[in-house]
Parts: sequence; structure tokens; C-alpha cells
Amino acid sequence: MNATTGAGKREWVGLAVLALPTLLVSIDVFVLLLALPRLSTDLGAGSTAQLWIMDVYGFLIAGFLITMGSLGDRIGRRRLLLIGAAGFGAASVLAAYSTSAGMLIVARALLGIAGATLAPSTLGLISNMFTVPRQRAVAISVWMACFMSGAALGPLVAGVLLDHFWWGSVFLLGVPAMVLLLVLGPFLLPEYRDAGAGRIDLPSVGLSLAAILPLVYGLKELARSGWQPIPIAAVVAGAAFGWVFVRRQHRLADPLLDLRLFAHRAFSAALGSIMFGTMLMGAIMMFIAEYFQLVRGLSPLQAGLCMLPGVGGSMVSFLASPHLARRVRPAYLIGGGMVVSVCGLLLIASADPVSGLAAVVIGFGVTNFGAGPMVTLGTDLVVGSAPVEKAGSAGAMNQTSGEFGFALGIAALGSLGTVVYRGKVSVPAGVPAGAARDSLAGAVTVAGRLPSSVGTQLLDSARVAFVSGMHVAATVSAVLLIVVAAVVATLLRNVRPSGEPVEPDTADEPRVEALR
Repeated sequence: MNATTGAGKREWVGLAVLALPTLLVSIDVFVLLLALPRLSTDLGAGSTAQLWIMDVYGFLIAGFLITMGSLGDRIGRRRLLLIGAAGFGAASVLAAYSTSAGMLIVARALLGIAGATLAPSTLGLISNMFTVPRQRAVAISVWMACFMSGAALGPLVAGVLLDHFWWGSVFLLGVPAMVLLLVLGPFLLPEYRDAGAGRIDLPSVGLSLAAILPLVYGLKELARSGWQPIPIAAVVAGAAFGWVFVRRQHRLADPLLDLRLFAHRAFSAALGSIMFGTMLMGAIMMFIAEYFQLVRGLSPLQAGLCMLPGVGGSMVSFLASPHLARRVRPAYLIGGGMVVSVCGLLLIASADPVSGLAAVVIGFGVTNFGAGPMVTLGTDLVVGSAPVEKAGSAGAMNQTSGEFGFALGIAALGSLGTVVYRGKVSVPAGVPAGAARDSLAGAVTVAGRLPSSVGTQLLDSARVAFVSGMHVAATVSAVLLIVVAAVVATLLRNVRPSGEPVEPDTADEPRVEALR
């Protein structure tokens, strides 16, 4: 790589080596949704075991992201990536050939720990390989597009595999990509580590896990079960450990998480936009998935096909954003994109239970299209604003903010939708109200055991109530997203387009390369 001309052929081929595992790991996350019913039957997994099979992966990814980002900065980002790739491949094989629910839960936990190494190391390496801001933005957009394409391909690939092979085959998708990474990575990827970093602070690792794991667990359970004492206590405990963790980082000379990064306005604003944007837009996917399958009665494969326009909108926006950012300030692109997403959310809010399929499909596509600048440019600002020796930690914080945003959105908007649903659903006389009043999924289950006429009456009411909850959640998200767009546009207004040269009299403007 030449410092003047930027990345060369080797760097772009190296990006492909980084992007392919990202694509297949993303597919690996989504295929489990279709494989769960079959593997639960074969392994005898009850409802609690099924929840752990689904959730333990995300819990441990969220919990270990900050630790792995800091560890990669210390021992070498390429080294940690290759260790994580080997671990992910081995855990995938273990999951594929699990003989019990407990064995699969352990395998999924190991997949989560290994998976936590991938994003921070990859983003840190992209920062090393693409030092020219324009090229770095394009590289990040390609990486993000690969992740989103996995969301589109996951249900389709899973459908094909489950039609021809056993359920364990869905876990083997990422193994060839990890082998390819292990073979080509040492030749195509540069190594980088912070030679001045000290030993990792183990008490900080424990405190970060004690903060993040209860928070994520509590938020997920609040969304699933409502305001119960145990999830509330988990959130409170996580917040308390988080306060202790922050206090410790302030006292350490070489902290696990360098809080000085938040002093950069571009870094903090971009990180906040990712968290709140994901919170308000990402959680709508939960409503849309249920709308397709439980309101419109589509199969998982049909629902996946209906979500393709949304994924396509994301990919187009991801790839176009860095090119537009050469002429337009990120503040206007990110804020303007959020306004576009507001239009999509309002379209979703107009959908009805009977004839609203087109509105939801188009609205989801518009929402995702508008989110592109926030995701790609926001990630570029986060990684690009950090000193090169902290790029892995910055990438970890970027991913952690998205994880928290999604969990918060599911908890807050999911709870709001549930309140509306319970207030509007009408359960016919003589029908037990418990499960039917709790959720649309519960109403569908109850209706299947009732006489046809009574079941239809219950389902019609439940579907109308669910769509009303979706309308409220989408409308609230749209209103709050306007506020977030205005705040982000204000905070980032001085960050200049990536295509403008830095002039001496403006060199101390908060432009990305000036913060490195």
C-alpha cells in the first residue's frame, strides 16, 4: 500500500477475504430461525432450551465485543482474527453434530465467543489497510453490504439445506470460509498491534461481562415477558456494574475501554446515531416478521422473499453512501437518510391487516434504504475518528452500540406494541384469555384448538390488535427518529465531505482524518 495512492490490489483482495466470512457468518445467524423447529424435535429441546439455543450466541457476542476489541489491539488484530476463525469453525462442527440440547447450547456459546473476535478485528484491519478516508468508507460499505446480504440469503439457503439435508447442515456453512481465511489471511492481511499497550486488565473484563450480560438478558426478557421482577433486577444489576466499570476505566493508565475516545464529537455522535437509529428502526423488523407470518399467513420462505426489497434497499444505500459522502457532508447524508426512513416507517404505520402487504414490503425497503448512511458513514466515523492503535476497540464499541440499540428497541417498542395489543384484542366468551391476550402467537396457538368459527373470530381480533400495536410502534419510532436526525445533523455539521482537501486554515475542523 502506497501512502499517497492508497490501497492496492493486495488490500482489495484482502477485503474479499474479510468480507466472505462476514457474509457466511451472517447467513449462519439467520438460518437457525428455520432450523429451530426440526432440531428441537430431534434433540428433545423444551421451550427453555430453545430460548438458550437462540439467545446464548447473541449474549456472548455482546458480552465479549469490548474485551476482544481491546485484546486484538494488544496481541495483534490478524492473530486474534485467525484464532477466532479457527474457534468459529470448530464450534460450527460441534454444533452441527450435537447429540443433545445441552451440547448445542455449549456449541452456540463457543460460537458467540469466537464470533466476538470477528467484527472488531475486521474493522481494525480495514482501518490499517485503507488509510485513505474515501477508500476506507468504500471498504466498510462493502463489508456492511456482505453482512446484510446474509440476512437476505439466510432463509433461502436454509430452506434449500433443510429440504435436502439434516438440520446440522445449516451450521456448516461458515466452515469453508473460515478455512479460506486461515489459509489466505497470513499472506493477504497485515498484522497490527499497539506495541505500547500494557497487559489486559482482567478485573475490567469481569466487570464488562457483569455489566453487559445482565443488561442484554434483562432487556430481552422485558420484551418477551413484560415487566417482571427478575428482568428488571438484571437491568439494574447490569447498570450498577457498568457504573463500576466506567469508574475503573477512568483510574487505569491503560484501560480496557479508552473513554477518552468519547471526547471526539464525531465519534460520540456517530456512535449515538448507530445506537438510537438501530433502536428505532431495527426493532420494526420484529413486527414485520410477525406480520408476514402470523397476520398474512406466509411461510418462512415467503416471508424471507418479502424482506428481499428491504435488504436490497440497504445494500444499494450502503454502497452509494461513501460515494455521495465525497461531495456531501455526513451530517446531511445521515440526517437526510433518517428522514427517508421516517417516510418508510409512516408507510408501515398505514398498513392494514387485510390489504397492507405491499405497504409493509415497500415501507421496509424505504426504511432500510434511508438507514444506509447511518450504518456505513457512522461506522466509518467511529473507526476513522479513533487513533490507529485503538481501531479494534472502536470497532468493538461500534458493534456493541448496535447490539444495545437493537435490544433496547425490542424491549421498548415490543413492550409498547404488547400494551396496545392487550388493550385492543377481544377474546370470545368461553375462551381462556391468558395466552390469547398475551400475544398474537399465543392467539394463533389457542385458535388452532378451537372450533372454526370461534377460532376465526379470535384470530381476526388478534390480528387487528397486533397491527394496531405495529402502527403505534412505527409512528413513535418515526417521531423520535426525526429528533435523532436533527441532533445528529447538528453535532456532525462541521465534519467535511471526504473528497475535500484539508486546507491549513481548516485543519482543526473535526474531520475524520484530522482526528486520527
